Amino acid sequence: MGVTSMSEPSTKQVLEGAAPIAAKEIGEQVTEVLQNANSALNGVADAVGITEKVEQSPYGMVAAALGVGYVLGGGLFTPTTFRVLRIGMKLASIPAVRDRLLDVAESAVDGILSSQKKEESP
Repeated sequence: MGVTSMSEPSTKQVLEGAAPIAAKEIGEQVTEVLQNANSALNGVADAVGITEKVEQSPYGMVAAALGVGYVLGGGLFTPTTFRVLRIGMKLASIPAVRDRLLDVAESAVDGILSSQKKEESP
C-alpha cells in the first residue's frame, strides 16, 4: 500500500487547480479567434461593398440574406418552394389576364355602341 505524503498534492488537486487557468486560457484564445474572424469578415464586407448596400437598403439586404440562407439550407427543392412558385406564377399572370379581359370588354362595348349608332342613323 502506497502512502502519499501530506506535502505532495494529489492528481485530483493538481487538476482542480489547473482547471481555472486552462479555462481562462481557452477563453482568451476563443475571444482572440472571434476578434480575428470579425475583422476578416468586416474586411471582406468592405472590399465587396456590402456595408454601403446595407446602409442604403437594409430591408433588401435582410431579404437577400434570408433568400441565400433558404437556398443554402436546402430549401430550394422542397414542397414549400414549389407552392410559393406556383402562387407567384398565378399572381404574375393576373395583369395579363386582366388586360385581355379589359380588351374583350372594350371591344364588346365598342361593338354595342357602333350597332346602336347604326340603328339611330337613317
